[in-house]
Order: sequence, then C-alpha cells, then structure tokens
Amino acid sequence: MGVLYDGKSKTLLEGSSADTYIIRYKDTATAFNGEKKEELEGKGKLNNAISNFIFKYLADNGVETHFIKELDDTSILVKKAEIVMVEVIVRNIAAGSFSKKYGIKEGSTLKNTVVEFCLKSDSLGDPMINASQITAIDLASKEELDKMIQDALKINKLLTELFLKAGIDLIDFKLEFGRYIEGTETKIILCDEISPDSCRLWDIESGKKLDKDRFRMDLGGVMEGYLDVLNRLKTKL
Repeated sequence: MGVLYDGKSKTLLEGSSADTYIIRYKDTATAFNGEKKEELEGKGKLNNAISNFIFKYLADNGVETHFIKELDDTSILVKKAEIVMVEVIVRNIAAGSFSKKYGIKEGSTLKNTVVEFCLKSDSLGDPMINASQITAIDLASKEELDKMIQDALKINKLLTELFLKAGIDLIDFKLEFGRYIEGTETKIILCDEISPDSCRLWDIESGKKLDKDRFRMDLGGVMEGYLDVLNRLKTKL
C-alpha cells in the first residue's frame, strides 16, 4: 500500500483494489493553515469513530458518500474519487471568520442558512470563491455545484437534527465532495470527513465548545470535547 498523499491530519494510501483508497487518520492537530501544530494521542481514533458514525447515518438517510468500511481504529476503506477543489461551508450561527469578517457577534442566529465556498488550496490560504468564479475557472460545472449545494443543505438538516438529539448545536461545518465513476456515470459524492475537526459544535445548555476551536483558542480539553461528542452520538442514536 503506497502513500499517495500525506496531509495535515490524514494520509491517503492505495486501496485493496484499483477503485478504492485507504484513509488513515493521524493524531496531529493543526490550525491556521498548519501554522499551529500539536500531536494529541488518540485524536485520530476519535475522529475516525465520529466521522464513520456520521457517514453511516447520512448513508442510511440517502446521502451517497465515499465510505465503504472501517478497517481498524484509525483507517477506512473508501471509494476512489477525484476531489473537487472547492470546500463547501455551511453556517447556521455566526462564528469564527464569518463573525470577524462581517462584524456579527459570535453566537448570533442567522436568518437563513449560509452556503459559501473556498478554493481548496493551502498555498493560497483557502480563499473564498463564488459560484461564477468556480465555473469560470472550471473547478466544477454548474450542475456539479448545484448537486453539492443540494447535498450540503440536506446534510445540514440531517446533522442539525442528529446533534440536537445529543444536546449539541451545529454552528457551522465544512464539506468536501468528489467525482466518483460508477459504470459510465460520474457522480458527485460526499468525501473527506465530518468530525469536530471540520465542524463547530457547542453544548446547547452551556455554549461550551466541543470542537477544534478548543485547540485553536488554547482552551484545553480538546480530547475531552471530542470524546464527549462521540459518546453523546452513540447514546442518542
């Protein structure tokens, strides 16, 4: 199994067949485009467990994903897909860069769900990009972009309901999609991960952050927050 890509928090390897990959989660925590970095023992295992739980839940509710099966505590087998170089960000409540950029108090409920896009490029700092720019430089077709937005909104509804049962507010989250070839058809499917690394998750009662912001903001208790998320999900579904 050769290494195809070694990322900040995951390693991509050749799969057991030509149409699969293996993703292996690392214990590395990063923030600010990799400028802040630390090894947190057990983080990869927790992110793997949380993301796999969520991907199975989404698949059970009609969202097609790259997930095939869990191989071990930190590795999964996935469908081979070409990642669309656009990150889709869904926001329900103002927080993070959205609050800073637009001067909106963090924690303010938005009047509608916001869907925005970033160019997937560490070297350029993942800049925001709009739909017409995406199609203009051929990152995705209008049809692919429409599908990504449609799936993102469906995922938001499903996850908001799931986390609500667990006493958690889904503030915002990031998604990645890929092109998967099935026979003669090319499909847009959900890829990457959904975990506290890619979501903002706040306790409904206290507002306590249970996500990567604990690492970004030096709040401590990063692993405790992630474990709390996993335990609540397992208990409520």
